[in-house]
Parts: sequence; structure tokens; C-alpha cells
Amino acid sequence: MSSTIAAISTPNAAGGIGIIRLSGENAVKIADRCFRAVSGQALCDLPGYRAAYGNFFDEGGNIDDGVAIVYRAPRSYTGEDVAELCCHGGLYVTQKILRLVFSLGAVPAEPGEFTKRAFLNGKMDLSQAESVMKVISAQGESALKAARNTLSGNVSKRINAICSSLVSSAAALAAWADYPDEDIPAVESRNLEETLKDVSDRLSKLIMDYDTGKGVTEGVNTAICGKPNAGKSTLMNLLTGYERSIVTSVPGTTRDSVEETVRVGDIVLRLSDTAGIRNASDLVESIGIKRAKEKIDGSDLIIAVFDGSEELSDEDEELIELLKNKTCLAVINKSDLPQRAEISVIKKAFSHCIALSAKNEETADKIKTALEEILGTGGLDFSGELLAGERQRRCCENALGYIGGALNALSAGYTVDAVNVDIDCAINELLTLTGKKASEEVVNEVFKSFCVGK
Repeated sequence: MSSTIAAISTPNAAGGIGIIRLSGENAVKIADRCFRAVSGQALCDLPGYRAAYGNFFDEGGNIDDGVAIVYRAPRSYTGEDVAELCCHGGLYVTQKILRLVFSLGAVPAEPGEFTKRAFLNGKMDLSQAESVMKVISAQGESALKAARNTLSGNVSKRINAICSSLVSSAAALAAWADYPDEDIPAVESRNLEETLKDVSDRLSKLIMDYDTGKGVTEGVNTAICGKPNAGKSTLMNLLTGYERSIVTSVPGTTRDSVEETVRVGDIVLRLSDTAGIRNASDLVESIGIKRAKEKIDGSDLIIAVFDGSEELSDEDEELIELLKNKTCLAVINKSDLPQRAEISVIKKAFSHCIALSAKNEETADKIKTALEEILGTGGLDFSGELLAGERQRRCCENALGYIGGALNALSAGYTVDAVNVDIDCAINELLTLTGKKASEEVVNEVFKSFCVGK
């Protein structure tokens, strides 16, 4: 990490301010060579957490006026010397200053490299680092709260506590097995079993809460489906808040999936309005229907729309059959019209069913309540410990599997060594989660999804 990295840390768009961030041994020196404070004081003479107003310049003269901020190692985001050059937020001027610091010796930062250096310098562990992008991408209050709590170290504390419990048990087992001639008390099987079951329960809860909270923290792939003219596009437009889908009285208007990310309460839906499912002779519409069925297969949640003002058709029956064993919300639409649909048939096929009119703005509240019930997010405490992604979930799941193996070995009367092998494997998985034993490949995988400049 001897190089000094630089990147634009503000969005790639015109704005009120643009920030070029530098980190590394020569960060302040490089900033000093392209910034002249009106006070005359050099940036290299500033202590940490100080700012100076002045001008950015090159050999051609002044480029822009702005502010330079200095942070000193180790009390900075990365743990290194950091300089932030704040100029006016035009794309050209920001890029010009970035090229200037490159010409003075800085190198382009890779995606997430500032946060990666913070991890490598011990400013945060790997689970906290992963939550940084969760804070940036949060689309609601609960998602932000969950990300902030992980960033503050809540998940790390929980994992470290579980790890500590396992390490104590593993150490006692190893000492008793390796030094049989010493006066070391044997580990009581009952006590060990209780410890392992407690660890199993705590890991299971972390996994369950993550799966439940994904609808808020990451979003749910959701398809709206139904026969033509059931009201799918009207419902899509209601949820998005504008006319995203074309709505007409002509069946088959929607020929392909229309996609949008919407927020219903705190739940984020990656929503697709699909073509109406029916037997179509039109080639283009048939392709759209085929894609609709593929979208249904690949979605985590289905909103199935039925026209309550008409009797159930063959297309409705086909849809009901198609959605067996799927996580679904059945919507009986057009409740403002006389009802002719066999509602009892729909309610028998789907455990979650609501009647509404997609033209009514109060419909969104009904859908919100139903989704919270289906996804289980209504009673979830987002201020608690929530895993920050699939990698962390996989580590917990692997550790849980090893704990299950240790319990099975213990109940089967296997040797202490056999039990301890599984406990050690579980510990390794948890240490990988926090980054204490993560390989370089794991670390690189975590940071490759970061934006440049963070």
C-alpha cells in the first residue's frame, strides 16, 4: 500500500461541489503541489482535521478556488494520510484536478480501495466494510438503520461472542485430549452440548433475520402477472407513482416485461409488469407471454392479479396452476365493480389474498400490509444485528452446518478429536465472516462491487 491513490468521491454529474480524495504516504504532499492557501500556509504544515481555503493551480495558472481538507494517519478513514480537494462540482473542473494529481504522482484508486485500505489498516473489519455500500444503497429508513448498525460493529460483536464461546470449548477439548497425564478436568458432554445448541440457535436467528429482512435491505425480485386486462399495469403505475406501463382497454397491450424498482413502505420491490398470460396467436405477444412465464420462474415474489368483475377464465385457472408452491400475493382487482369472480377458489389457492381497486390510491397501504405479513418484515427489529449480505449469510450457514456435525458426533459418542474438528471448522467460517482469517480472494470479492472513490 505504498502508492498514493486518488479518485473522485462525488457522483459523476454536475453538482454544487466535487471532491477528489487522496490517500497514502504522499497524499498531503501531492495536494500541496496543486493547492495554494490564501493564508500562505502549506498543507504539509497543517495538523489533521484542518481545512484551508485557496486556489487549485497548474502550470497554466489558477484552475478553481475551493477548500483542501487534511486528515493525518492513523486518525483518518483509511488509517493513512488523506487529503480531500473540494472544488466546484462541474464535471470538467473535477476531472481536470483529478488528472492534475495523477500527473503529480498519485495513481487511480480501484473500486472500494479507500475502504479496503481502512480494512487492511484495522479501521474496520470485513463485515463493517461490507455495510458501507449498504449505507450508500439504502432506499428506506429501516434499510439505513440496519446498515448503520452493522457499520457500527453490532454484527461483529455478535459473531465475536459466538466465536469466543466456541474457542473456549475447543481449547478445553484440545487441552484434555493432548495432555491426558495432566490433571485437566474432562469436558462435560452435557455442558458442551448446551454450548453448541446455544451457538446453533444464535446462528439460526442471524440467518432467519437476514432472510426476513432482505425485502427491506436488498429488495425482492417481484413479478406482477395475470391475464390481459386484469389491471396489472394499473397496479404497476400505482406502485411506481407514475404511468410506467401503458394502460388501455385493449387486451395484450403489454408485450414485454416493464421493470422498475419501487418502495412500498420500507419494502423494496424490483418490480416487473409482465405480459398478460393467455393463448395468443400474435407472434410478438406470444414471445412476451413466454418471457412472462420465465420472469415468474425467476422471481422471489409474485403478485397475481385477478379481475374480480369477471368469472374465472381458463387463463386464470392456468395461472393458479402455474403459481403452485410460489410465494404469492393474490390481488382480486376491480373491487369497485360488481363482483362475479369465484373468490373462494382464489382464496383456497393462495394463503395471502386481498381485494382492492388498483385505481384507488389507498390500495398501496393494503399492499404494504399484505407484503409485510408475507415477508415477515413488520415485526423485525432493524436496530438489531442483521447480516450485510449473502457472503456473511453463507459463512453463518456453513458454521451452522459444522455445529450440527459436532452435535451429531457428540451424540454418537465419537472421540473428542472428531467433535473438535467440526468446532474448528465453524470457528474458521466465523473468522472469515469478520475478515480475521479471510483469504485475499475473499477480500477482493468483497470490494469489487464498491464504487470508485469509496
